[in-house]
Amino acid sequence: MEEEAAVARLGCDQVLSILHLLPAESVLSFAAACRAFHAWASSDALWEALCRRDWGARAAAALAERRRRGGGGGVPWRRIYAEVALLGALSARRVPVKGASPRPRASHSLNLVAGWLVLFGGGCEGGRHLDDTWVAYVGNGAGNRSSAVFSWQQLDSGTPSGRFGHSCSIVGDALVLFGGINDQGQRLNDTWIGQIICEESRRMKISWRLLEVGPHAPYPRGAHAACCVDNKFIVIHGGIGQSGSRLGDTWLLDLSNGLRSGIWHQIEDTEPLPLSRSGHTLTWIGGSRMVLFGGRGSEFDVLNDVWLLDINERYPKWKELKYDLSSVLGEMPFPRVGHSATLVLGGKILVYGGEDSQRRRKDDFWTLDLPALLQFESGSKKMTKRMWKKLRIDGQCPNYRSFHGACVDTSGCHVYIFGGMVDGLVHPAEASGLRFDGQLYQVDLVMA
Repeated sequence: MEEEAAVARLGCDQVLSILHLLPAESVLSFAAACRAFHAWASSDALWEALCRRDWGARAAAALAERRRRGGGGGVPWRRIYAEVALLGALSARRVPVKGASPRPRASHSLNLVAGWLVLFGGGCEGGRHLDDTWVAYVGNGAGNRSSAVFSWQQLDSGTPSGRFGHSCSIVGDALVLFGGINDQGQRLNDTWIGQIICEESRRMKISWRLLEVGPHAPYPRGAHAACCVDNKFIVIHGGIGQSGSRLGDTWLLDLSNGLRSGIWHQIEDTEPLPLSRSGHTLTWIGGSRMVLFGGRGSEFDVLNDVWLLDINERYPKWKELKYDLSSVLGEMPFPRVGHSATLVLGGKILVYGGEDSQRRRKDDFWTLDLPALLQFESGSKKMTKRMWKKLRIDGQCPNYRSFHGACVDTSGCHVYIFGGMVDGLVHPAEASGLRFDGQLYQVDLVMA
């Protein structure tokens, strides 16, 4: 009671300034203490500030637009926060396309940069590895829903050279492409910068150039995992090397020279380390940390382990997040390779698709909750059951696929999926039972 009286003597502004610094769970605990505290902790301004703090200004602007469209004075920000935090469903649609479209493919890259979807390369029917670049304008205004129909534009082809299994990461309004496998099966280790040049309305081009990286570079590879960290570094891990063996090394590309040049550094191998693998994902989660998930190991086993890498330390270290399977009540994705893992609104990694060791493709969507993961990493077991969650998908669900491309818009609310390897069972005339897909899907987070 003395503590409550002490808090009561503070002014409302003082209390709110303190609540702004607390985790959402602590704010809710404060609200449960008494009626006066509940009123303070239910402030719309407070919960809007928490949304902005935890999920960023662009995401908060998108949520404000969604709130405005709801009418009736708007949904309370506290409820919006809860709906995002407890996300349980997605809504998907196949996007109609006007005019020419990219040919079906897999193991390509798909990014959303400066309001444009950018698709490059990949493998297609006949074993050819593509060198074409296609773009489609989707916009980047906060809260804007994409147009009902998209129009693809093909840009000049040939640079970079044709390849599949490369990585392509966003740094500001530029792309950084590394490695891949060409038509002759040669593994590559070149690094390219693609500068986005926006021209008149709904027109753009990409200026590609080789990045000067000095004498040291990662070993040639394809099917590796990569992500950009804070627009300053590219981190890559693993992949398939020249001999066909799977790699387990980690490299960092320092771009502090403003994309004029870069320097590759190999991160020292300090136990414990993830198994060598390919077809896995590496997702930046903010700050200096990233999450590795899944892939195919050296013995062709398919994995579903989760690792955390922090490059902020003097000696960056990997840490495996091991947990007792009985503690998550079976709520975790099966092992997979060739999936996608995208950071979306609400501090969650959205994992979709992939295939298992028998090449059975998947169409499931899962979220990995980062607050729960980081609590678990720090030693707390309280939120273990919240780490993984399988989502319901409404509308036109993308079918079973692997080695597709996926990216998210700046609000974190809309995910785009293109291509991949899909089961041919829905097309019995195709004797192989396997085909490449050329459809574009938009998947939206559903908040009640």
